[in-house]
Amino acid sequence: MSEHSDIDHVSGRSTTGHEWDGIRELNTPLPRWWVWTFYATIIWAIGYWVVYPAWPLVTGYTAGVLHYTNRAAVAEDLARLEAMRGEKMKVLATASLADIEKDPALLALARARGKTVFGDNCAPCHGSGATGSKGFPNLNDDDWLWGGTLDQIMQTIQYGARSGNPKAHEGQMLAFGKEGVLKQDQVVTAANYVRSLSGLSTRPGYDAAAGAKIFAENCVACHGEKGQGNPELGAPNLTDKIWLYGSDEATLIETITNGRGGVMPAWEGRLDPATIKAMAVYVHSLGGGK
Repeated sequence: MSEHSDIDHVSGRSTTGHEWDGIRELNTPLPRWWVWTFYATIIWAIGYWVVYPAWPLVTGYTAGVLHYTNRAAVAEDLARLEAMRGEKMKVLATASLADIEKDPALLALARARGKTVFGDNCAPCHGSGATGSKGFPNLNDDDWLWGGTLDQIMQTIQYGARSGNPKAHEGQMLAFGKEGVLKQDQVVTAANYVRSLSGLSTRPGYDAAAGAKIFAENCVACHGEKGQGNPELGAPNLTDKIWLYGSDEATLIETITNGRGGVMPAWEGRLDPATIKAMAVYVHSLGGGK
């Protein structure tokens, strides 16, 4: 590699004196516009550091002279949106559930608002389409643990189930096997009897009379003599082939042995009354409301 610069005879430009395999490096300066653009970006970056949050510190970060945060910007946008909705939401808050369903404009507002809030708060458990999953009810069918009328749905949303709220639904499936109320063979027999109520197959040698006796002595109080459930207790209908946790024998044995007690959170206090009302209307309108 040569250490001496000279003039390239082809371009007429001076070289840097660097040469690799016969190729000499021209000493060509950057265009002025590029250099000034580069300097401008440096100045812009310094200004950005001063104006906006930029540098991490031990317990936080530099806030910048504008004290801008994405969270604050979102909060401002939401506040403006709520201000736009303000009057309509006030009307929604004061209207009864029955009046909302009779008024096309209020009904449309409630459904739109309810759908948005449902997606933000309820979809993680019930799914974006409200079809539910194992342990989380499908809100599109007409099978309701605590009732599917507008008032019943609103009560469930407000106070939840086993949520700790004094007004929450409190019914619970007992752990018959774990607590020693039923022996293992009786649990298996009861599981097969419950399957038979929905017309599902039972294991060979299953004693139907024994199953009916176990059910009558232990389950009728909640599920009713025909197993059709009781919304006041949150006891499901065992004859409609709609299952919250599953209908296979192993799942039913687990349910009867260890019980069930899923939790529905109470939304009162987390959401304002008008929003809760809108959610109730939206859920009722999904197709399964009664």
